[in-house]
Amino acid sequence: MPLFALEKDLFFPPVHLAEPDGLLAIGGDLSQERLLLAYRSGIFPWYEGQHILWWCPDPRFVLFPGELKVSKSMQQLLKRQAFTFTVNKAFTAVIDNCKTIERPGQSGTWITPAVKDAYTKLHYAGYAHSAEVWQGDELVGGLYGIRMGKVFFGESMFSKMSNASKYAFISYVQLLKAEGVQLIDCQVYTDHLQSLGARMIDRDDFIQLLGKLV
Repeated sequence: MPLFALEKDLFFPPVHLAEPDGLLAIGGDLSQERLLLAYRSGIFPWYEGQHILWWCPDPRFVLFPGELKVSKSMQQLLKRQAFTFTVNKAFTAVIDNCKTIERPGQSGTWITPAVKDAYTKLHYAGYAHSAEVWQGDELVGGLYGIRMGKVFFGESMFSKMSNASKYAFISYVQLLKAEGVQLIDCQVYTDHLQSLGARMIDRDDFIQLLGKLV
């Protein structure tokens, strides 16, 4: 399959033309219009060096909110409100922590200053949202992503304490479900999210769901 080079035109190639690993295109920009078109089309950006790479993997890793799995230990933490949970209280702090947190097997970060700026603008435009968990006044975990229609597109999460990111994720999924969100895009597989109920679905099914829910 060819790798498409994006220029100034607001365009993405059909997702079925992606490489086997999901890579579809390179280049373009992180304008609000392009990012929203990407998410609506089932595509997300990821940097490699100075280049913006656009991806649409098959299969796609998603969570249906009704399939959320909450372990007994997490149920106990939630019941006794081990952390304070908030939404959109510290978006820039969440994205900064996602950028700087050390992750096993990963060197560096894809969250460049341009990425932070683009998603912060989406936050102020009402599309990008954060969920936070606190211990006292200290931000100890959280996540951020894009919400469009009845879909939440998860981007990144971080944890500074054991179970903090799980607490944030579970609390936010429960809130999103109550607000009518029917699909959470987790993009690519992780053991962490599989343990919480996320699973693979065919890309075609994912794109069809976006057409109904976004």
